Amino acid sequence: MTSKNIQFELLAQEGEARCGVLKTPRGDIRTPAFMPVGTQGTVKAMLPEHVRATGADVLLGNTYHLMLRPTAELINELGGLHKFMLWDGPILTDSGGFQVMSLASLRKMSEDGVTFSSHIDGSKHSLTPERAIEIQCLLNADIQMVLDECTPFPATEEEAERSMELSMRWAARSKEAFGDRPDQALFGIVQGGIYRDLRERSIQALTDLGFDGYSIGGLAVGEGPDLMKQVLDYTAPALPREKPRYLMGVGKPEDMVAAVLRGVDMFDCVLPTRSGRHGQAFTHRGPINLRNARHAKDPRPIDAGSDCPASSRYSRAYLHHLFKAGEYLGPMLLSWHNLHYYQELMSGLREAISNGQVTGFVEGFHAQRAEGDIEPL
Repeated sequence: MTSKNIQFELLAQEGEARCGVLKTPRGDIRTPAFMPVGTQGTVKAMLPEHVRATGADVLLGNTYHLMLRPTAELINELGGLHKFMLWDGPILTDSGGFQVMSLASLRKMSEDGVTFSSHIDGSKHSLTPERAIEIQCLLNADIQMVLDECTPFPATEEEAERSMELSMRWAARSKEAFGDRPDQALFGIVQGGIYRDLRERSIQALTDLGFDGYSIGGLAVGEGPDLMKQVLDYTAPALPREKPRYLMGVGKPEDMVAAVLRGVDMFDCVLPTRSGRHGQAFTHRGPINLRNARHAKDPRPIDAGSDCPASSRYSRAYLHHLFKAGEYLGPMLLSWHNLHYYQELMSGLREAISNGQVTGFVEGFHAQRAEGDIEPL
């Protein structure tokens, strides 16, 4: 890799599924890896030590949100994002491009970058490839992303091509701005919509530039799981084998399992914490809604066999009560449980790939979910 102090080691492979470790100065990231999202310098409703206890090796921070509040300059003045949020492990930051498109108003796109008004107070800002890297460096992120335009869905092939080519020009500028940073890594982002030839051209452009890892962007934007899998079928295996592969913003358990089978190493998504705040728990038998009346008298925990206190110590009846009463502890406990479930899923995948048993693991994963949450009281 170009960043000499950040190295990816591929430990095992079964079919396209891979198990490895991304070594950074702040600690190893075991892959397949799920990165909890700390959008504004915090994983919502979670203490950092509880996030670590779930098995998380790395967190994600968000350039867009942190540049607006409290500003990257202030975080840098206070010692960087790790010190600011009391997380001593690796942090990956996105470039902010997706949030500019989805949250900001009065956007104006140009070759130079994008200008926009903050969704918080309407203040005007500019985000260029160079500024996106500057912000991530001020945050002192271990793994940084190039600025890209997230191609919307649906998009015509002509629209997707124009968007992809702009993102590739921005990727080149981002790489130049990043320079030589031996303790940090820069990932390129593959775009091209649902069009194979555009994805292949994007991969070629990025590999010609040379990055420390490669992200797959522009998915989970409305195309549906079948189309997403089709794109991954030809995109992930075409990326350099010796570099980590990161599927951005994908976080349904079944989608992550499908992506691992296609060669993806890293994931992030707000789903486990967002769902937890609204009463949904992810389990081996599929998702359940603790707000539903059927849980009101259920003395069982979500998962009696789990070593996570939120999963094993509190009854479903109590969790149901907390959500009905509007108590903060409910979202806290379900966020904790969901993150633990996600890390347990990643751990199971790593072990299965290492032992050459990933096919059986995935069959068991789907069989359990097909049964549903039907255990008798």
